Amino acid sequence: MSEHFGYSPSFKRPAEILRMRCKRARSDTGAGSTDRPEQSGSSPTCVRTFSPEPLSGAQNHSGVGIKRRNPFAKIENTYSPKKKRLTFSDASCNPENSDSSGITNNERDEESSKREGTLDLALSFRLDEAQKQEYRQASSQKSGSLSESDVLLEEEPEHIKSPLLKSPQASAPTAAPVCTQYPADWSLKTRLLLTSLVSLSWAEQLKAQEEAQGLSQHCKAQFSSLPHSPQDPRSCSELRCAFQQSLVYWQHPSIPWLSLFPRINAERSFFGKSAPWAHDATIQQSLMTEWSVSLSSLYSLLKARLCPYFYLCSYQFTVLFRAAGLGGSSSITAFISPTTRGLREAMKAEGIEFTLPLLEEQRRCREAQKQTIHQEEEQEEQEVTCSKLSDTVDGGDHDGDYRDEDSTLSWLKEMGVQDKIKKPDLHTLHLHKEGHVMSVDHKPESVICVKGLHTFTLINFFINWKGVVASSGSQAGLPPTLLAPSAFRGATMHTLKSRCVNVRSQVGSSYQNISSLEITGPVLPSSLHAILTLLRPAQKGNFSAALYTHTPTAVMNVHSTKQQVGEASVELSSCGLHPASIQQLQQPSTLGKTALTHITMNNYSYTWKN
Repeated sequence: MSEHFGYSPSFKRPAEILRMRCKRARSDTGAGSTDRPEQSGSSPTCVRTFSPEPLSGAQNHSGVGIKRRNPFAKIENTYSPKKKRLTFSDASCNPENSDSSGITNNERDEESSKREGTLDLALSFRLDEAQKQEYRQASSQKSGSLSESDVLLEEEPEHIKSPLLKSPQASAPTAAPVCTQYPADWSLKTRLLLTSLVSLSWAEQLKAQEEAQGLSQHCKAQFSSLPHSPQDPRSCSELRCAFQQSLVYWQHPSIPWLSLFPRINAERSFFGKSAPWAHDATIQQSLMTEWSVSLSSLYSLLKARLCPYFYLCSYQFTVLFRAAGLGGSSSITAFISPTTRGLREAMKAEGIEFTLPLLEEQRRCREAQKQTIHQEEEQEEQEVTCSKLSDTVDGGDHDGDYRDEDSTLSWLKEMGVQDKIKKPDLHTLHLHKEGHVMSVDHKPESVICVKGLHTFTLINFFINWKGVVASSGSQAGLPPTLLAPSAFRGATMHTLKSRCVNVRSQVGSSYQNISSLEITGPVLPSSLHAILTLLRPAQKGNFSAALYTHTPTAVMNVHSTKQQVGEASVELSSCGLHPASIQQLQQPSTLGKTALTHITMNNYSYTWKN
């Protein structure tokens, strides 16, 4: 191979180049054999000639205008090289019969060598190792010797050989997992925007009888069975009644000309509105008395598991009270967000124990990182410690970090400026120590968790603490808003506002009619679950929902315990919620300090964003 210019031993010659060289080598050998026709049958080095079948039609010795039959038409498609050789044995052993075909020996040998080279290439691709060796031995007996290009041509398919691949239809496609539930979200929503290609007009203009039946079912905590796939949702009375039932919530206090949710940063909604209690202490005292009765009633219902949860919305913070068995906790829990140092100090003064879940989680993460770094630098610290001990032995004891303030400022006395430097007092040192805790005021990290019997102390704290009511501003003298999914003493029944609109939206290069349903008001977690459960059969399992969260309540999805409660579903069966909603709210939330912003159902499977 070295005589070929530009050839590299590691270079694999293309099959086309090898095939052309094989044809050229065989044609040259065939031309040499035509000069001595008498030795074509006896010389072992001669190339075996191939005699094609007779011409189709009449014989024409000029060879013009007559088509020749395919010489491979009667060759059997078999893997055995012996059968291949037997097929050509008659024509190759009788060269005289080929003279009557009207072609010269040069043309016949050239054509025969071309076809034999093509056949050799095809067979070399199909035969296994044993068949290839057998075929090489048979070829060596016929031709006596193989050229360099022949060897390369036969060995190349061994590298090309590859296993058979299965067609895409052979393996069945794996079905995508179906998610029938979204994670529990304990945040309050101020607005829902539901969209679907299927009309949502069934949710508007309820009949008087359907509205009355929905309110009655809510008060009696009755839930009717819904059809799996209603043909016409507008004519399905059960679906429309259940939708009205899912919009109901209970609130105290209730002032018709004021919107009492949200209360944080809501001065604009109170501006210019009549507030007769702002400068009347008698009215303020009357409002606080009624509010205290309602709050005590709510906690009693919560303790008896007749009310699953409720919210207390103040002008500066929001509180979520949850019954035992919800959120994976075996006791009553309360989350307050956001908080300030003043509120936390006041709770400590009343003996209320609480935790800061997000700060504790950050502290655990920092400790884990410090432990990792400590393990890496442990050896270096030991060396530094040994060097310090040796210095102590040589030069005496050093106070190090245990020096008192006088010894710390001894170098100032030597300079004579100790009187001009003001020492930090204990109060300043205490504030500096708690600086990292004060920096989280009014932030999501300031959320605190109260559990167990301390929640009852927390209720009494809110009833007696004057800071729960604004002393100035547009909300001065107005008690916090209480929201609950079930009735309680002094509560007023309210319903969420719904509005259906049909719009045309561009999808790709075309426009489609999209139906939208807007729901406004304090959307409770159970109301959100009930509404989405109704949309599942009504919209044929395809819809999307945009959720607008009340920001201070987004961090209420944190949980400080991983304990699961097995019998909570039985104990909460009389709380007034649908069993499916209870089952969802029992699970610990996995959202952390975030809340859901989008929920999409596609082919009856949920996906969400937070």
